[in-house]
Amino acid sequence: MAHEKDFFDRLQELTERFLTRRRRLRRIKKEKIQAKNPLLDWLEAFLWAAGVVLIINQYLLQAYEIPSGSMIDTLLIKDRIFVNKIIYGPELLPGVFKLPSPIKPKRNDIIIFENPSYLSQGPVFDIAQRIIYMLTFSLVDIDRDKNGEPKAHFLIKRAAGMGGDLFVTDKGELSIRFAGETRWITEREYNAQLGLTHRISRLVEPGAYPALEAEGKVSAYRELGISPPEALAAEGTAAYNLRYYDNFALERARLEILRGAYPQDTRYQTRLAKLTLGWYVPEGSVFPLGDNRDNSRDARYFGPVRKAKVLGQGAIIYWPPRRMGVIR
Repeated sequence: MAHEKDFFDRLQELTERFLTRRRRLRRIKKEKIQAKNPLLDWLEAFLWAAGVVLIINQYLLQAYEIPSGSMIDTLLIKDRIFVNKIIYGPELLPGVFKLPSPIKPKRNDIIIFENPSYLSQGPVFDIAQRIIYMLTFSLVDIDRDKNGEPKAHFLIKRAAGMGGDLFVTDKGELSIRFAGETRWITEREYNAQLGLTHRISRLVEPGAYPALEAEGKVSAYRELGISPPEALAAEGTAAYNLRYYDNFALERARLEILRGAYPQDTRYQTRLAKLTLGWYVPEGSVFPLGDNRDNSRDARYFGPVRKAKVLGQGAIIYWPPRRMGVIR
């Protein structure tokens, strides 16, 4: 009995010491909090919040503002959207190693990727710009051109083509030959067969193409130092009244004349072949296009984009409220 009493006495003593020590530590912590400088307290709270925002933006959802009309009607200028960063594997740090993911971009996904034509100001500036952009939920972008406009560091387009596809264009309308097939199908026909609801917008009217092609030929004659035929020059003049241009059609007509004049010059042959033979999409790449075809600088200009360079998928529009919803 004596041993049992000693045990309980010892247990009671240890318990009292533990509770006393815990109360003392809580009191000290409370006194430190009360004595903390309000400014430091605010700064600590801000840094914690900033850290949470950065983690969410870098690895889960990132806010972007749509800067141009290249994706009308799917996305409008000034739409604010959240991009799913985790689906294809997020970057470990902005602009640094990308984590792998079993999910890859699929045809017709709305994807975001770094603009292949973008001229970087250096890794330090890029990381600082992306951190500020993330922390302000896309409200502040320090990466601007000489006119004060935000540079197109990232592009948001639709993955219209996949590895093995071949694309050609005729008067602004795309046709696709899928990998392993010999039959061509227009993009609109293919979308209709799948029941896809997104709209491919065109700004250039079909009736504008004779004037555009005539102006391209007139430009070639002038480049050769030859006066163009009067009828051709008169038809080409109508192109000056057009609000929108199809640069591919104009350039193709120009190069056809120049190639005929200089058949030995491989430069003209190569550039014309690119416009007539179309674009091939290598395996492991996507062919991003804007839904607003005549107002989009996309893969037709800079070529296919490797899937490893795709940073995320458009998820939802969160602003303005009247356009809130899932991006399709």
